[in-house]
Amino acid sequence: MRLWSLHPRYLDRQGLTALWREALLARHVLRGLTRGYRHHPQLQRFQSHAQPRRAISFYLSEIHAEALLRGYRFDRSKIGPVTAVEAIPVTDGQMAYEWEHLTRKLAGRSPAVHEQWLGEDIPSPHPLFYVVPGSVEPWERL
Repeated sequence: MRLWSLHPRYLDRQGLTALWREALLARHVLRGLTRGYRHHPQLQRFQSHAQPRRAISFYLSEIHAEALLRGYRFDRSKIGPVTAVEAIPVTDGQMAYEWEHLTRKLAGRSPAVHEQWLGEDIPSPHPLFYVVPGSVEPWERL
């Protein structure tokens, strides 16, 4: 499971659709509808949020918005109600790690998308997150 801290605009088609599926799975986990993945490290920041279910719904809504911009048909009804939630901090070290990870994936899988973002030094976070100084997050599996 990979729940990117990066803004979904940086993802290629495969990455955006995978993120949609994985975030929907995360929503099911946070709602207690699965047995697996309950202790997955990528979920820790959502689980520690004051309103974890609202946070994942907001996260999904931004993925959905990006999909709409691209003309994709992600099923909005799978998200449920979306309300504003308190943003979650993410370290600049985590953002740098994810950016490097994503650009490696894009170089091999989607060279045109990779080239589109080559000049981007400091990527934007997903709107649920705000950047703070720090190293790679402790929940990240290196």
